[in-house]
Amino acid sequence: MSLIELAGISKSYRNGDVVTPVLHDIDLRVQQGDYLALMGPSGSGKSTLMNLLGLLDRADGGHYQLNGQDVTDLNAAQHAGVRNHTIGFVFQSFNLLKRMNVLENVALPLLYAGQGRAKARVRAQELLEQVGLADLGHRMPNQLSGGQQQRVAIARALVNRPPLLLADEPTGNLDTRTTGEVLDLIGHLNRAQGLTIVVVTHEPDVAAHARRLVRLKDGRVVYDGAVAEEATEKVQ
Repeated sequence: MSLIELAGISKSYRNGDVVTPVLHDIDLRVQQGDYLALMGPSGSGKSTLMNLLGLLDRADGGHYQLNGQDVTDLNAAQHAGVRNHTIGFVFQSFNLLKRMNVLENVALPLLYAGQGRAKARVRAQELLEQVGLADLGHRMPNQLSGGQQQRVAIARALVNRPPLLLADEPTGNLDTRTTGEVLDLIGHLNRAQGLTIVVVTHEPDVAAHARRLVRLKDGRVVYDGAVAEEATEKVQ
């Protein structure tokens, strides 16, 4: 079953009378349980496409179905409601709240959704166990390494049980060893839980962990297939 279906998606940005096209007639289908890497040079449109997938921006044309629901014409409040239940976000900069400890950071989306504090803390602790940080819930974010902070961010992204995880350069601030640990965790979540994952990256080593690669150039999809096959095509 398709979790994401894009048909004829286009997007331009306007500055006064100047119109800058960014995405052109994008068709994309992502199945439940897929693990997709989205790559492209600067200005290719990958960040814009990620924002559209995450309902953080709106396309100018085309249609978007997410988890069986047509979200194309929903208003901002409706988009926020869909995001809260369907999408988890992980960013390069972690985006943890410094004034809250680790457990409170992970529980926060549940509190926003109206969950009681006690149940939210129990669920947050479950997620910390899943990402290997069960004993660190009392610590503040600045007491953690970069890799640990990103694990907390992943736990927070999944606390509402979304079927889709969008990760924007999730290892951009990490060293090589820690990058491997975070990517191993993301891969495990995909394999063990069937979590659908879309990762935006400019690093081929990061994309190599995915099963599928979508490459953008000048706002168009120029490759959509297996990572290994794309590498073979470049050699030929």
